Amino acid sequence: MGSKYVDTTSIMQVIGCVFNNPQILEITDKYSIVDEDFADPFHKTIFGAIYKIHELGANKITLESISDFLSSRPKSAAVYKQGKGEEWLLKISEACMPSAFDYYYSRLKKFSLLRAFDNCGIDVSDIYDPDNIMDVKKKQLQEDQLDNSTLEQIADIVDAKIDNIRLQYVEDEFGEAQQAGTGIEDLIEKFKQHPEVGVPLYGPLINTVTRGARLKKFYLRSAATGIGKTRSMIADCCYIGCNKIYDETFGWIGSGPAEPVLFITTEQELEEIQTMMLAFLSNVNEEHILNGEYEEGEEERIMQAAKLLKESPIYVEELPDFSLQDVENKIKKNIREHDVKYVFHDYIHTSLKILEEITKRSGGVKLREDNILFMLSTRLKDICNQHGVFIMSATQLNGDYQDSKTPDQNLLRGAKAIADKIDYGAILLAVKDEDLVALENILSSNIFDRPTIKMSIYKNRRGRYKGVILWCKADLGCCRIKPMFCTTYDYEMVSIDDVRIRIDEESAFECDDT
Repeated sequence: MGSKYVDTTSIMQVIGCVFNNPQILEITDKYSIVDEDFADPFHKTIFGAIYKIHELGANKITLESISDFLSSRPKSAAVYKQGKGEEWLLKISEACMPSAFDYYYSRLKKFSLLRAFDNCGIDVSDIYDPDNIMDVKKKQLQEDQLDNSTLEQIADIVDAKIDNIRLQYVEDEFGEAQQAGTGIEDLIEKFKQHPEVGVPLYGPLINTVTRGARLKKFYLRSAATGIGKTRSMIADCCYIGCNKIYDETFGWIGSGPAEPVLFITTEQELEEIQTMMLAFLSNVNEEHILNGEYEEGEEERIMQAAKLLKESPIYVEELPDFSLQDVENKIKKNIREHDVKYVFHDYIHTSLKILEEITKRSGGVKLREDNILFMLSTRLKDICNQHGVFIMSATQLNGDYQDSKTPDQNLLRGAKAIADKIDYGAILLAVKDEDLVALENILSSNIFDRPTIKMSIYKNRRGRYKGVILWCKADLGCCRIKPMFCTTYDYEMVSIDDVRIRIDEESAFECDDT
């Protein structure tokens, strides 16, 4: 690539050590050497040959095995021959110092990172300047700085420079500050005419807490496996995307105008999503659908639910292996093609493709899972703001959830910092026996059914209720989780009214307390 950020000594030491001991490549939790770490095609060719030969099962690398491997690759063989590869390998294999491998590996990765920034046009000469050969004192200071800095610290220095540029130029493009009272009367009148609410989610108490699915907002529900995070999203998705659902008391009831909705599934296939949607809309247990055996009236409801789905603007995208860009592209495509305003993403986790994407972006630097999950959540929130859409997603919980007395963002698997990016956060947990004992005074009135799931609301921007628990009765076979009452974390009753969001003919939203 012609970059000046190349440390020949580190390259020779690393390749020499790997040539003599290819088992180093197996220590993937400590070392990650990629093609991008070598700027010169000659070095790329040799390292690539060693890597592939070892990958094919060889425990020992020889000059003969490299020549045999390259014989079927004329272009690479020509590079190897022109650079006198055999002589070079013999030289470095004798000169390499295995005891200093960690030091030279670290320098190789640091130069690779600096080169990646330099190739993007980012000036990193203040971190390390290879052209500075006259000022011996400054040169030594930079060498010491480089040796004592981690990859993350180097990246942080560059991030700070970019942030300063953004503050200097980008932020100013929005114009001068406005006086705080500008347009204040219009704002007050706007809220009088149309309260700040979105389309209704499934369940009046949920709408009381969330104010509905509001555009430009990012909601997150987290749960352990099997608690119902996917099924609760399916319920909300269908409630927004279809204009009817079946109620066990009133039969088929309206759920408001059908809005274009996108459901992104990263684990389940379309058929699995379809059966859950049918179960929710018809209130028929999914097991009956899977077995093809129905009780009286159920098959008719299933066929009606199927008709609703065929007519509804609900779109499903399967992304079993995905990158950050894949998620954004799918959302943008459906916004463009179907005018989607409501997005359900199931769910925030890592994938092989996202790991590859991040590794390439970082010049081969491995990031922790929490960093990657935070980047994904940041991207989802950015999409909310840039495209004016509502997004709901989910995460798994870490191992501490079983013992937690105050379920909050600290239980999110991988990155509690995800909570910084969301507008609403809830954690779904199974109700324990100790919960039922603590709720005895409330349940003894026989007003409410025995709850099976508790929904802890730990974040709620512009919402009245947070730091509370919604106690729910769940029928996961029908994807229905119905909040019944609300308490503090100390099991004290919280007075909360059902809020029903109405959408008038002009798509304006209004709230009714019931």
